[in-house]
Amino acid sequence: MKLTLTISLLTLASLGALSQSNRFAAANHNGSAPKLTTAAPKPASKAQSFKVDNASSKLTWLAKKATGEHSGNVKVSEGTFVIDGTVLKSGSFTIDTKSITVTDVTDAATNGKLLGHLKSEDFFSTEKFPTSTFVITSAKKASGNQYNLTGKLTIKGITNEVSFPAAIDVAGKKLTAKAKITIDRTKYDIKFRSKNFFENLGDKVIYDDFDIDVALVANAG
Repeated sequence: MKLTLTISLLTLASLGALSQSNRFAAANHNGSAPKLTTAAPKPASKAQSFKVDNASSKLTWLAKKATGEHSGNVKVSEGTFVIDGTVLKSGSFTIDTKSITVTDVTDAATNGKLLGHLKSEDFFSTEKFPTSTFVITSAKKASGNQYNLTGKLTIKGITNEVSFPAAIDVAGKKLTAKAKITIDRTKYDIKFRSKNFFENLGDKVIYDDFDIDVALVANAG
């Protein structure tokens, strides 16, 4: 009796498997078999270049001395940034040193005298060195639109490494970059009235560090 029951169960199982196989074969013959699908590969991100808009960009400088401070503007002559996806990969800009202005002195004669001195060999020697450049060598994203940038700054033909935080925003085909760069002028052979190179200056000291507030606008090209 047990042997008969076992054979019967085996027979039913075989018939069931055969029936299932026949149904699958029929479905395959009718073109309705389930198809295997794989996820489509994500398209590779494409780096995009942004060209600095000279007219919309602005650099503002601020220098301090023992008895006060002076400020002004200077123009960007060219520049580019490269964005891969949403991440800054590289960038550079060139400063037109001959375009420097003084904005805090209202008297025309005094303004002209100070401006002439800034363009002289005591400071930026703009006839000999009409441009300064900054080239990013490292762009580390901190959070959101914040980056820690390191790069090569060249003034008067002398190059030094500088680092500073920056905010980089990309909206469609427009990029904006904002930063404050503090520069030790003596590293670029601008030593006029520096207390580290001249003695007994008293209240005629001009501090070594000066700041440049960077506000750049660039458009995708």
